[in-house]
Formats: sequence, structure tokens, C-alpha cells
Amino acid sequence: MSSPKRPESPGGTVKKTDTLGTMDEPTKLNSVPGFMDEVTRIVDHKAERRLCRKFDYRLLPVLAVMYLFNALDKGNLGNAETDGMTDDLHFKPNQYNLLLSIFFVPFVIFAPPLSMLGKKFSPARVLPILMFSFGSLTMLSSAAFNFSGMFALRWFLGMSEAAFFPLVIYYLTTFYRRGELARRLAVFYAASNIANAFSGLIAFGVFQIKGSNLPNWRYLFIIEGGVTVLFAIFAFFWLPRSAAEAKFLSEEEKALAFHRIQVDSSAVVNEEFSFCEAIKIFKHPTTYVFLCIEICLGVPLQGVALFMPQIVGRLGFPTVKTNLYTVAPNVTGAVMLLILAFTSDWVKLRSPFLVLGFLLTFAGFMIYASIDDVHQQEQVAYFATFMMTWGTSAPSVLLSTWYNNNIAHEGRRVLLTSIGVPLANLMGLVSSNLFRKQDAPKYMPALISVGAFGATGACLAGCLGLYMWLDNKRRDRRDGVTLHARDIPTDRMRDGPASAEFRWFL
Repeated sequence: MSSPKRPESPGGTVKKTDTLGTMDEPTKLNSVPGFMDEVTRIVDHKAERRLCRKFDYRLLPVLAVMYLFNALDKGNLGNAETDGMTDDLHFKPNQYNLLLSIFFVPFVIFAPPLSMLGKKFSPARVLPILMFSFGSLTMLSSAAFNFSGMFALRWFLGMSEAAFFPLVIYYLTTFYRRGELARRLAVFYAASNIANAFSGLIAFGVFQIKGSNLPNWRYLFIIEGGVTVLFAIFAFFWLPRSAAEAKFLSEEEKALAFHRIQVDSSAVVNEEFSFCEAIKIFKHPTTYVFLCIEICLGVPLQGVALFMPQIVGRLGFPTVKTNLYTVAPNVTGAVMLLILAFTSDWVKLRSPFLVLGFLLTFAGFMIYASIDDVHQQEQVAYFATFMMTWGTSAPSVLLSTWYNNNIAHEGRRVLLTSIGVPLANLMGLVSSNLFRKQDAPKYMPALISVGAFGATGACLAGCLGLYMWLDNKRRDRRDGVTLHARDIPTDRMRDGPASAEFRWFL
């Protein structure tokens, strides 16, 4: 799709202005070369809020349900394992862990190319196709009768899910401003926590089936995969390719939507993808720090997602109750995610809340590891599982939002997201091999290792946030004016830190 032209002021909604409403010292902005002639802002805030509500009602519920099914289809292997899948398929020792691990290899390999295809052909079309694929593969998992069959299905499942989350993040950045993104992503990502809760409830219900010729875990795959396929068909026709093609918007609203993203999200809206331009993101040292934080995030995130039934199972509950008792921690994890993300958008800060999330992760795993006899301290141990979900839920959204907020170039943004998100998921290889069967039921080496990753992530996020704050102060002193990232149109920050007017979104 070719880039649309910058619209003139449609119906008085947008216009040129010589000051910014958020600036304390607008007169000093003349000291920043080339700044004042390109500053634009929204003056009709009511129209902007109405537009955001339309996007919210049209996009977020559907995307949240899509991600709910994505998380269900990815994580239902743990529920199936508690119902005797490994015995029915005659797994040898550690083959279950190998099934968990193999998923992440294609998940990482295919994320960048599929994300690039998604940008080229529109996430609104590629996302439902990916959803149809992983839903079909989940249903086929019910027909596996040995390790080899399940192994092959997990490989293709990882491939079909590889670009899903990166494409959703990129898709939302084409509709929302930087300061609006975290809470929208939080609503979307909360579906993952709700999915983990639903997974326990669905497993609880399915495992009540009596007198069937099929093992109950096979019904779990059939039900979850079948609903996923049906919803993918609906989503294909529901999601708009872009704001410019959204039939539910008027022409004036389309112009406003374009203007908002041009000023405060993308330097060039609907920019053609160029790999040579996109790869320049790796010239910035902060890129590697973001990727290191993704690694520190991925180990506890995948540990909780894959092994929460086993962690709760240490408390001594029977199989059915074990799945039921995973519901409350995941639901409260979604609530904590929404609280931190909404607060982060409100104060326009990312790093402090990211640090808080990592510290909650560290505390949860360390408390659980410090308990020798969970039956005597059952309530404390169960509370620690709540802290685990609180700590792993919020950082994923805040981290993805943080580096998307600091990249105005659309190609670089989608490339980094398509590497960073799968890299965090690749840490499932680490988690799935930390929680070894011979360490059950306490899993002491795994708990300590995962807690250490949480502590390291907190240190890295805190240090990166401090660096950004100091660099902004240095740039302010150089220019003789105090600026914030939200004060600068994104077309002035296309080249990242190399741009004179660039300011970090903290």
C-alpha cells in the first residue's frame, strides 16, 4: 500500500500551531533547529477520544479473544499432561520436556519472516490465517498416538504462532498514539492470563467426562482447537486492514487517525518495508539491552505459563483440583497487569513499572523456594504463586510498549518486535529444561534460577531507564530547553538517537 498524503485540516479537527499545549517554555523551542515549522497537534480532543473509543470497541475485544485462544492452544499441553497424556502416548523420560522445548525453535526462526509478510499483506489478514493454522494443529493433536506425531505437531504449532504477538503489537501501533498503547496492549495481553485461568477451568470441566472411549485430554485439544478455527474465520472478515480502509470511520475520522499516528507513533504512516533500513535498528546499543531484558523476562514468563499446574500440584491437591487452583493466580495476574499498564500510561513512564514487575517475580519464586514443607505453610506457598503471575504478567506488555515507544521507523519497530518477543518465548527452552522431573516436586534449582533472572531483569531495566533519563537531561542542556518524548512529532525522530530533537520515552 502506498503511503497516503498528509491531510489538510479536515473539518477543523487538526491544524498547524506554533506551540505545544504540553510545553512549559514554548518560546525556547526556536533554539531547536527546524522544530517549530513541523509541530502539529490535535486541537479537537473530543473527536480524538471518540475515535479511540471506536478503535477500542472494534479492535480490542476481537484481538483479545484471538490472543486468548492463542494462549490456550500453546499452553494446554501442561493440562493434558496432568490427565495422563504421557502415559497414554508411552513417553520415555524427559520426552515431555522435549515436546515443550521443540515448540520454541520454529517459534523464533519463523517470527521475523512471517512478521515482515504480515506488514506487507496487513496484519488484519495474516493474523486470522495464523490463527486458523494453530487452531487446526491443536485439533490434530487429539489424533496423535505416539511421541513422534506429537513432536511434529508441536513443531508446526510453533511455526504458526511465531509472528502472532509481534504482529498484534505492530497492528495496534498503527491505530494508537505512544501514550495510549500500554493500556490497550494490557487489555489484549490480559487475555493470556485469562486463558491460563480458563485453561484450568476448561480442563476441570473436560476431565469430569465419564465413560468415554477417548482419554479426556484428547477432548481438551478438540474443543479448544475447534473454537479457535471458527473464530479465525470471523476475525478475517472483521478486522480492518488500516484506519484508511476502516468502513466504520467517516472521511474526517480517517484523516484524524492518519494525523495522530503521523505526529505521535510513526514517522511515515504505512511505510513500505525495507530490510536494509529496518536492520539499522541494531546500530543502537540500547537495542541489545532491550533484548537482554527480553531474555530475563522470558524465563520466568515461560516457567509460569508451562509449569504452573506442576508448581501448584506440589501443594498436594488431586489432578482435578490442581487445574482449578491455577485459576485464581492467573486472574489476579491479569488484574495486576491492567493496574500497572494503566498507571504507566497515565504517568507516561515505563521503566519503574517494569522494574516493579521483575521484583515481584523475584519475590514470588524466592518465597516459594524458601518453604521446606508446603503442607505446614500452604497459604504462604499458594500466595507466592500469585506473586509469580503478578510479576510475569506486566513486564511483557510494558517492555514491548517501551521499545515501540522509542522507535518511530515502522520497519525497525516491526523487526525488533519480531525478534524480541520470540526471543522471550525462546526462553521456554531454558524453563522447560530447568523444571526437570528428577527435581519434582520442589524444583529447587528451577525456582532459584528463575528468581535470579527476575532480579537481573530488574537491574537491567532500572539501569536502562536511568541512562535514558540522563541522556535526555544531556540533550536538554545542549539545546537549552526541556523537552519530553511526547512533545516531539515522530517525523522528527525517524533516525532515533541520531536525531537532534530525539528524546527517550522513559
